[in-house]
Amino acid sequence: MRPIFVMIKCEMGQAYKVAQEAADTIEELSELFSTSGQYDLLGKFYLQEGQDTGLFVTEKIQRLAGVKDTYTLITFNAFGAAG
Repeated sequence: MRPIFVMIKCEMGQAYKVAQEAADTIEELSELFSTSGQYDLLGKFYLQEGQDTGLFVTEKIQRLAGVKDTYTLITFNAFGAAG
């Protein structure tokens, strides 16, 4: 599985509704945060190897009621502190 991060801009006043619908309907969702700034939400999604990122974003995220725009970040490596 590989992670992608998607920043989501919502219609005015719709961020909490979008977040709830995403949590209820998108099984690939790992975490979803409300944010300040240009975008309203930041989601971390885990996709299967070979799963089409563009198709996932356009069919599962951009079709949520209240979503106005998205910005997708593709990641390469995860780094962490040794414990």
